[in-house]
Amino acid sequence: MIPPLLRSSAEPWRTPSTWWPRLDAATAHLETPLAAVSLEAFAHNAFDMTDRAAGKTIRVASKSVRIRSLVDAVLALDGYAGILAYTLPEALWLAETVDDVVVGYPSVDVTAIRQLASSPELAERVTLMIDSLDHLDFIDEVAPPGTRENLRLCLEIDMSFVTKALGHVGVWRSPVREVAEARRIAEAVARRRGFTLVGIMGYEAQIAGVGNRPKGNPGRGIVLDWMQKQSVAELTDRRGAIVEAVERIGPLEFVNGGGTGSLESTSADASVTEIAAGSGLLGGHLFDTYSRFRPAPAAAFALSVVRKPTPRMATLLGGGWIASGPPQKDRTPEIVWPEGLDLQAREMAGEVQSPVSGALAADLRIGDRAWLRHTKSGELAEHVAEVAIVSGEEVVAMVPSYRGEGKSFL
Repeated sequence: MIPPLLRSSAEPWRTPSTWWPRLDAATAHLETPLAAVSLEAFAHNAFDMTDRAAGKTIRVASKSVRIRSLVDAVLALDGYAGILAYTLPEALWLAETVDDVVVGYPSVDVTAIRQLASSPELAERVTLMIDSLDHLDFIDEVAPPGTRENLRLCLEIDMSFVTKALGHVGVWRSPVREVAEARRIAEAVARRRGFTLVGIMGYEAQIAGVGNRPKGNPGRGIVLDWMQKQSVAELTDRRGAIVEAVERIGPLEFVNGGGTGSLESTSADASVTEIAAGSGLLGGHLFDTYSRFRPAPAAAFALSVVRKPTPRMATLLGGGWIASGPPQKDRTPEIVWPEGLDLQAREMAGEVQSPVSGALAADLRIGDRAWLRHTKSGELAEHVAEVAIVSGEEVVAMVPSYRGEGKSFL
């Protein structure tokens, strides 16, 4: 059981020379690979995110955490409500204890759709994502209207930024971009038996998921500042017009947008009622490249030295805990303690080993540990069955990840 999250002005992680050794000492009795979450740092991030959201409710993006007890601890706070799941089977599992779960992606899982369609309780708690009338046809074939429960739907709209200069910036998700397209689908849903459109979602990845202060590339930062400012203005106007058009057809319960990196701009959009965010709770090193905020390094993992390939190197067992996105250096874990260690350019963080060099590598001995931060958040819990919750100088709980609960959704 995780203790309640409390707001505090203390920020001990600002002093790495004491922060990481304290975390190491608290978990010294645990075997590696080991994942740990600082309760104080996690709470700091949770409260900081509500401050940045400026009164807009935050829906927790579960794929970025994948540890139910941490999600539950956040949902107990004012300013958080509901979960954005990433698959329908996950949503059905979470809906056993949570009464508001939106599935972030369309589902073609026949077994899960039938389970949802046959349960009055689940059908009230879970909202499906669509961006095409083909999704409705698929569901109707699996569970025909008149033989199933009425299903709640959320329409995803494309929030990417498109210009002649930069082309398509963002992610390729929904094909629904313009007001007329959204209106057409909303009208079609209203005519279909067994469906109710209750929400709209639009994820602005080019703002929420892209740091505007990339390390070692100030020129790119200038371009990103310009792009993000222009994108915020464009998507605010377009999303507002889409919401207005859809609500003329029928009332919406929610309009979801944003992410950890766009809490400020998304909360300022009057058409948005809630913001989806999760990665910022654990504070992966991706967020070190944002100028708007800096979360605490709430989560980290430790690996042990098992080899000394040369007197000035050390090899860690494991380490390839890679984040999604373009396969490049900023998707790999970052060594944070001892300071001054570097991954090898020709191996980087590997599935079975991660050789390191640097000023302190010669001092590492067999059995010593190194601490690393993951890039985003979701990849951390996929590699461990349990997570150590550290408060002060001790482990106050060992909690299971999704993997520890026997779940692997994607």
